Amino acid sequence: MPISRRTLLSLVPSLPAGVLRAAAARSPGAALPSAASPAGVSAGDPGVVAANTLALLAGTSQTSARPEAAARLAAVESTARGRLAALDAAGDGELFRGLPLGTSDPNLSTTYQYLCDTALATRVPGPAGSTLRGDTAVQDRVIDALARLYDDYYGDQSRGYYGNWYTWEIGISTSVSRVLVLLADRLAARRPGLDAAYVAAMDGYLRNGKNGDVDLDSRFHTGANLADITTNRILQGSVLADSARIAKAVRDQLTVLATVDPYRLSHGVTDGFYADGSFLQHASVAYTGSYGRDLLSRVVDTVTVLDGAGYADVAAIVSVARDWVARSFAPVVFEGWMMEIVKGRGVSRAASGYADAASVVESVVGLGTYATGADAAALDGYARFLHDASPSPVAPGSFLSPVRAVRYAGLLADPSVVARDLAAGPRNDAFCAMERTVHRRPGWAFALARTSRRVSAYEYMSGENLMPWFQGSGAHQLYLSGQDQARRHGVDHLVTVSPYRLAGVTAPVETRASVPELYGSQWFDDPGAGFTASSDSQNAYVYFPVSTDSWSGGASEGGYGAAGLVLGEDAAFAAARAGKLPEGFVTYRNARAVTSWFMLDDEVVVLVAGAGDPAGRGVTTTLDTRVFDPAEEFTVSARRRDGLPWAADGPPVPLAWLRCADGPGGPGVGYVFLDGPAPVVRVETVTRSRRLVRAANPDTPVTKRVFSLAYEQPPGAAPMSAAHAIVPLATEARLAAYGAADPAAAGHRAGPRILANSPRLQALAHPGPGLTAVNSFTGGRHRLPGLSVDGPASVLVRRPGDGTVVVALADPTTRRARTALTLHGEHLEAVAADEGVRVRHVADGTLVEAGTARAYGRTVSVTLRGSRRPSGPAAGASSAAG
Repeated sequence: MPISRRTLLSLVPSLPAGVLRAAAARSPGAALPSAASPAGVSAGDPGVVAANTLALLAGTSQTSARPEAAARLAAVESTARGRLAALDAAGDGELFRGLPLGTSDPNLSTTYQYLCDTALATRVPGPAGSTLRGDTAVQDRVIDALARLYDDYYGDQSRGYYGNWYTWEIGISTSVSRVLVLLADRLAARRPGLDAAYVAAMDGYLRNGKNGDVDLDSRFHTGANLADITTNRILQGSVLADSARIAKAVRDQLTVLATVDPYRLSHGVTDGFYADGSFLQHASVAYTGSYGRDLLSRVVDTVTVLDGAGYADVAAIVSVARDWVARSFAPVVFEGWMMEIVKGRGVSRAASGYADAASVVESVVGLGTYATGADAAALDGYARFLHDASPSPVAPGSFLSPVRAVRYAGLLADPSVVARDLAAGPRNDAFCAMERTVHRRPGWAFALARTSRRVSAYEYMSGENLMPWFQGSGAHQLYLSGQDQARRHGVDHLVTVSPYRLAGVTAPVETRASVPELYGSQWFDDPGAGFTASSDSQNAYVYFPVSTDSWSGGASEGGYGAAGLVLGEDAAFAAARAGKLPEGFVTYRNARAVTSWFMLDDEVVVLVAGAGDPAGRGVTTTLDTRVFDPAEEFTVSARRRDGLPWAADGPPVPLAWLRCADGPGGPGVGYVFLDGPAPVVRVETVTRSRRLVRAANPDTPVTKRVFSLAYEQPPGAAPMSAAHAIVPLATEARLAAYGAADPAAAGHRAGPRILANSPRLQALAHPGPGLTAVNSFTGGRHRLPGLSVDGPASVLVRRPGDGTVVVALADPTTRRARTALTLHGEHLEAVAADEGVRVRHVADGTLVEAGTARAYGRTVSVTLRGSRRPSGPAAGASSAAG
């Protein structure tokens, strides 16, 4: 359920205005308030926050005694001992061996993280002895190291803040704030005032903030970044017994709970969760699986540390976070694997999709502690499902919190906890605000990434995701149940598959260079032209550019979906053509195509029209790409349209169908060719380094056998149109029946019928679900058998067989006030309708109008009932210019 800003502010107990103004106005070097709190703040207890934080990080005496926590506690101990060994072996200019200090902000941040790791081991409750628990000598070494770092590398504001802003405003502060909580008592005795000095310095480094505090109008203080900063400030307030600081940080953090309304932005911020479940970070990047995941973790941590402290209505926060899990996370996690389409530049990291989902599992377990009734049962059941369904399940010992590790182990052992997927199919999730669609059926899921003027085509940054150019240009991933997705997807897929032949993409035949190859650095450096490491221009044209076309989106209804994309130019290319970019800035021109994906029960039907290149380059439209380990068996079989035997090593010939399967008897993916040129089938063995896609990845060679299926157009070719169906889990018999021309043939299965396929209009009808699906891309009236659509729209008309007609309309451009459809020859009345739908009779049928002015691509539906009249338009499709 979307939550408004007014509602979320009610979650915070009222505080005197003077307290909040004083907290917000404190200058970086000003003295911190004393422990005595002004009147009205006593409702909050900083001591409870500190105690809760300690329990969250180190566990409790009860959890330390439980065998379920043993693996986590052993990992804490082992990590700390490794840090101490590195501390002992440090050279000149280092605190830890291998981390020279003075010019590298990542090294300084890692140094603080190592101190936090060491401090944590000393605060684990339980008997001392062979472990580091309660070891005051180690605590003193950490505290002395903190003092040294402050004096030599951190405390002087004029010498700090080099490198990445994130290091100084979030990264270092996260480690320092935790150490201050972990060692609060010992620190006060050994180095009195060091905690206050560090807090003042952390305030000073909030240079994208205001007066040493958060600035909600800053583009840096949004979404997950805002949650990180405010969580740190909550911990700092607990150390200094500064209730006003905690209350202000809580109030700021609660703004991330508000559902983003793109028509009424708060502080101009587009980052956050949307009503349709989308999550954006960096203004326009689909990021549920990285920044969204981190935001969920921080909010659940906040619930934990604020529980019983009196600073917020914890139950209300839990309700919002539970909704995020169900609407935003569950649809993009497939059997424990975080889908690639929502990971931004994180898609290039070596960690697997299972590891990416691990923190979501821990957050779900943490939320379940505070949820009640059906919500608690749903969260616990979902955690159990992710464990049972994953071939690489999250182990309790991998949790960061020992308390949550014990609870997780308990629910896994509890037979009353029933595993249940919160996103079980069949379903179709249209995340319009981030241009993503996920379509699920038993045994498989199809995930689609698109771009537009609103959403970035890709994200590159900091040497990550070096070859990203087409990841949002209609690229898809197909996940099959029961498989180890790490063998089919993830970084090794990205490394071994050509960036120009990603599944679903239409791309020019050319070779592009990465940002470091082009400019010799991780960004385009021209301060005079407005290009610095984190400038607006760098973001818009290098890191995460949007596209130049508005048509991207689709309609979703009853578990079925239509999606489409008009492939536009990269924003940088358009800006360069308009003379807006400096000399030396390199841009690339895209190919052209209009593509629709119609997502049904057994297949995804793809229509491509106008595929080509105005510049005359060759063009490749890739139907699918799959990867296999070198020793794996897989088979490729096909039937030619002319009935002759197909040879895998022969020249391209028109095919009726093709199947790629995981060895004898294994699951297969079928492709039925409904129209278009002869596809090109390739099977190649590819070996490349993981460092190819991310500079910080280990230089690990990866070898895969790569299967690809594509339409290839030579230079100068005329625009191409094609239609095919992707049929997951298909057998050869099923594909043969699918393509049978004779309805009397054995096993004949009625398939989709293409009604139109042009750059103006793409549509199909499928008798199985009684569905007609339409994407219209241009103005004017678009006529099809039995219906017509006015202007650009996405439409589903479904006849479920009970005498009703369900109409779903969407405006993928997000620019139209009204979207309309006429059902010819039918006299229908509305029996149920979404807000803003009007139904009226016209001379030749029934007109359905949907108000889409503020829908932001969302589907608007109506259920109709009535009678069909014999009159109607002639069969065939046409589009009249408007």
